Amino acid sequence: MSHLDTEIHLLKEQLIEMQRLTRMQVSKGRDALLKFDTDLAREVIANEKHINALEIKIDRDCENMLALFHPLAIDLRFILAALKINTNMERIGDNAEGIARYVLDVTKPFDPAQIAAYRVEEAFQTGLSMMDDALNALIAEDTSLARKVFQKDDTLDAINRNASKMALENIASNAPDPLHYLNLLSIIRKVERVGDQTKNVAEEIIFFLEAKVLKHGGQ
Repeated sequence: MSHLDTEIHLLKEQLIEMQRLTRMQVSKGRDALLKFDTDLAREVIANEKHINALEIKIDRDCENMLALFHPLAIDLRFILAALKINTNMERIGDNAEGIARYVLDVTKPFDPAQIAAYRVEEAFQTGLSMMDDALNALIAEDTSLARKVFQKDDTLDAINRNASKMALENIASNAPDPLHYLNLLSIIRKVERVGDQTKNVAEEIIFFLEAKVLKHGGQ
């Protein structure tokens, strides 16, 4: 194994770690919301520093590999994809932190009926499933798994539209605890952004493996 091959392997392991960390953050954000666990919400916020530090390290490693090894073909595509995957994963971490902050923004648990009406659990389940597909696609270097991500994004879009409708209905009816239902709308939008960023990750995996650029195009 060449020095470049070793560095590529180590970079892939770091990306896998980054994806697992951010997936855990989103999962903990969900649990903090559903269980109204403020300690868990604070843990999500504290863990963001670790994700930021790992993002900087991965970026630096990619830059060093480009400068030192002048990679070509699939090695070059992997490093370029890694830079973008890294950025998107860090943004997913930011959204998980935002979810935790919305939980801490209220003083009592969210109404289970509102959680059901906003389809909160379905949103998290879909977003986490998309993240799992993207992670497995990278581990197995399997573009069919990456393409599964795109198929699930329509569900998140529909949930996001439903959440906007629910918020408007709550405003019109002067429903109690307006901060609660407005925060639920914001949380749904954060999860929808997680889905968008996971789609970006899937596109980069396909670019790396197939040399196809899917941005602004079909899957």
